[in-house]
This record gives sequence, C-alpha cells and structure tokens, in this order.
Amino acid sequence: MQLYDHVGGIIFSGAEVRGGADRWPLPFPSRRPGGCPASAQPLRERRRRRRSCCAGRRRAGGQATNPSPSRIMWLNRQNIVKLSGLLLASLLAWYMGYLFAVFLTEDSMSTSIVYLQDIGKKPVLKAPAPKRQKCDHWSPCLPDSYAYRVRSGGGTGNLAKICFEDELIISEEKGNVGRGINIAIVNYKTGKVISAKFFDMWEGEHSGEMATFIKNAPQGSLLLMVTHDDGSTHLRSDAKTLIEALGSKEIQNMKFRSSWAFIAAKGFKLPDDIEREKINHSNEDKNRYSGWPAEIVIEGCIPRNLI
Repeated sequence: MQLYDHVGGIIFSGAEVRGGADRWPLPFPSRRPGGCPASAQPLRERRRRRRSCCAGRRRAGGQATNPSPSRIMWLNRQNIVKLSGLLLASLLAWYMGYLFAVFLTEDSMSTSIVYLQDIGKKPVLKAPAPKRQKCDHWSPCLPDSYAYRVRSGGGTGNLAKICFEDELIISEEKGNVGRGINIAIVNYKTGKVISAKFFDMWEGEHSGEMATFIKNAPQGSLLLMVTHDDGSTHLRSDAKTLIEALGSKEIQNMKFRSSWAFIAAKGFKLPDDIEREKINHSNEDKNRYSGWPAEIVIEGCIPRNLI
C-alpha cells in the first residue's frame, strides 16, 4: 500500500498501523525528485522541516557563477563596438565644425547667432511707425485740399521754414531764409510757387521793398509770412497797414524779436476754421533761448475749391 502526502511533497511506501495510543512509523521512507527526506513526524513538524530544507536549496542555487570564456569575449566585443562608435561620432562632429568654420563668413555666423538668441525671446508687439504726412502733419489732409505748415525761427540754430504741399518753399536747406520777415507767394489754382524772399528788418531800410513785393502778388494767390530773429525794428506803418488789410490781427503788436506766422489770401477769402496767425513775444522770464522766444507753428489744410 502506498500513501501520498501532497502537503509535505513526500511519497511513502508501506503501512501505518495505529492502535490505541501507539503510533508506528512507516517502514519505507522515500524521497521525491528534488524533495526533502520523508518523515513520519506529525504534519506540522513535516511542514516546518520542509520549509527549512527548501530554503537552504534556494540559497545554494542563488549563488553567482563565473561566466564562461565565450561570454567574456562577447562582452569585450560589445564594449569595443561602443567605444568605436563614440570615437567616430566625435570625429564627425569635429569635421562638421571645421567645414562650418571654413565655408561660413564671420557676418553669416554672427547673424545666425543673433537669430538663435532671438528665438528664445518672447515676441514683442510693436506699433507700426506712423506714416509720414505732407509737411509733417499728424493727420493727412483731404485729397482736394492743400497742406501747409509755417514755423518761425527760434534761436540762432533754428531758422524759419515755410512748407506748402510737402515742398519746402523757404528753409535753411534751400538757402533762401534770413533775418527779418520771410514771405512766399503761391498760385492758388496750381499750388506752384510764384516767388519767395526775405526782408531784413534789423539792418537797412527794406520795409518799402517788402510792401511793393506784397502789392505785386497777383490776385488768386496765397501769401505765407514768418519771422526769424527781429521783424519789427525797421518795419514801417504803411507795411503794417498793408498786411493788416490782408487779415492780420497781430501785425500792429509786433515787438523786438516777436515770433510771428501768418497766412493770407489775395482776391478770395480763406475759411474761418483754419489756423491763420499766431504770435509769441520775447520775455526774459519765459524765453526758451537766450533773448529769443520759443518757435511758433501754424498748420492746416486749405480747400482747393475756394475760387
């Protein structure tokens, strides 16, 4: 008769005789393949002994073994391949850097570096530059109108300017600006300059000459006037009356080095809503320059359908 103890993993051959309190051991203990010695001890004892026996087997089987020579050769080959790949990559990187240094110019490299640096920056939204308008106006005139800008002189370095339809009629650049009263005459119909001249009111007697110049302006013309430095010392009353007849309200108040700008029409009337005249008197407590008041500017748009 054979008994199998599946709990202990042991095969027993023989018979077990129990009589009363007597307990007979099995006569033929055997060993299962890979198992522990058989025992006729109680079940709890057999389990304890099996656990200790199998734990010893696992510890013995887990010990490291020395690799074989073929395994060592294979590992060495793997290391050599990795080292060769690293050296080849380093050589290729050096060669590519050499080619870039030879064929790229210094300016190209600088531009590329700046471009790469700008990639990481956050984009900054910038307002577009304002479009330049005629005679440096802030806003454009209507298509059927003339743009004008008259600026008086200020100090010795800022000479007077007269601009009409984006053309400098009188300016330092043109070489026709001077001390005294500067006058430009423009044909209203065509917008073309008829004449431009300055009259010195500090030295010499040029007031009568200026009055003749104004009288000779043809009908249907625009007259733009502006001072630089002094425009009153030798200005006679008849010239003042002539300019006053053109619509000036400040010519009679002209003083030494007063900044004055004026625009008038001969033979027709200008609209009341355009800027026509401005004056700024010299004041030692308020002057921007030494002995000179600040510049003044008049500007605007004149419709082309007034005649």
